[in-house]
Amino acid sequence: MEFLKPTTGISLDFILGMNDLALEIAQAYRKIYETEDYIPLHAPKFIGNEKKYVLECLDSTFVSSVGKHVDRFQERLLNYCGANYAVATVNGTAALHLALLIHKVGHGDEVICPDISFAATAASIVYTGADPVFLDVDEETLGLSVEKVEAFLLNNTKEINGKRVNKITGKTIKACMPMHNVGFPVRINDLLEVCNRFNLILIEDAAEALGSRIDEKMMGTFGSVGVYSFNGNKIITTGGGGALVTDSEVLFKEALHLSTTAKVPHPFAYEHDQVGYNYRMPNINAALGIAQIEKIEDFIQMKKGQLKELELLLQRDEISIVKPKFGTSNNWFSVAKINHIEIKLEALIESLKDKGIMARPLWSQLSKMKPYSSFMSEENSVSSDLLRRYICLPNGVK
Repeated sequence: MEFLKPTTGISLDFILGMNDLALEIAQAYRKIYETEDYIPLHAPKFIGNEKKYVLECLDSTFVSSVGKHVDRFQERLLNYCGANYAVATVNGTAALHLALLIHKVGHGDEVICPDISFAATAASIVYTGADPVFLDVDEETLGLSVEKVEAFLLNNTKEINGKRVNKITGKTIKACMPMHNVGFPVRINDLLEVCNRFNLILIEDAAEALGSRIDEKMMGTFGSVGVYSFNGNKIITTGGGGALVTDSEVLFKEALHLSTTAKVPHPFAYEHDQVGYNYRMPNINAALGIAQIEKIEDFIQMKKGQLKELELLLQRDEISIVKPKFGTSNNWFSVAKINHIEIKLEALIESLKDKGIMARPLWSQLSKMKPYSSFMSEENSVSSDLLRRYICLPNGVK
């Protein structure tokens, strides 16, 4: 295999040792999953009422964005996460876009976000005409650093007429959008305090964090608005889908209106009072989601148990399982830290792939991507370091 060829400064013994590490990881997963099949990071599991509810939806003929299953799914989601209002959407990216729009984020504005995240975090900001500002993350949370946010605001902004203005760009820093990476909660209470002090809106990108909590309060319910994703690889799925949750009736009504093409209610006329978006979740997707959310706590407990098994089976100095320092995670993926700098993350991922085990880094560094490289960022050395040393490993539902 190409990656096993010795290179300058790295001994063949060490490279073979790294392959032994990949083999031991693979053997641990074979034991946990009791299969020789390919093991993905996470695959959806349909062990409840999915077929029943989807068939009900088909029988009703209401399979698009109108139907009782959308209402039922929103109610179940609210009961689970503890928010007052929800708007189910076609995906998490659409929900992020709506969250920014209902806070009037647009041209001339900037939004602080982490440099490590899925591209949708940055893309949703750019959709509005605003600019992302990429700041560093904490190693202990894998998410946006409170200290870096506070330092940036103190050193690079000033208050003008109640607004926080970037002294370099002259634009208004309007919001902060942390992302709970792989379900690990950020220090959300500290971040909320900083946002309140500097008059910033806090929007939670909780796309990966449904079921993660701090003191029994669900991630996604701390900020003005929270956003979840129900893509096929998330802890529960609606096939494709997302949701915006909030405690504000005003924000909810605006999000609902925009998500339904801003159509003015009328029995037959099609009038739209602003540019809207066709962002509502279809009824058939919601039917699937109802059954999934009924099982979410079972999924979380299964994942928690498997993570414990992996930790017991994988006792190597070269790698260690990482757990959140703040709150509890939904254990979406298993996360491990590479402790030996000689081990190359890409080579380990390739070796695991050859052994039928899927793995990946913690997303990528957004500020280094071509579409976002022109936007403001700092050195973000922790982000760069984590992408070299942290690996996402499978934690599915058996």
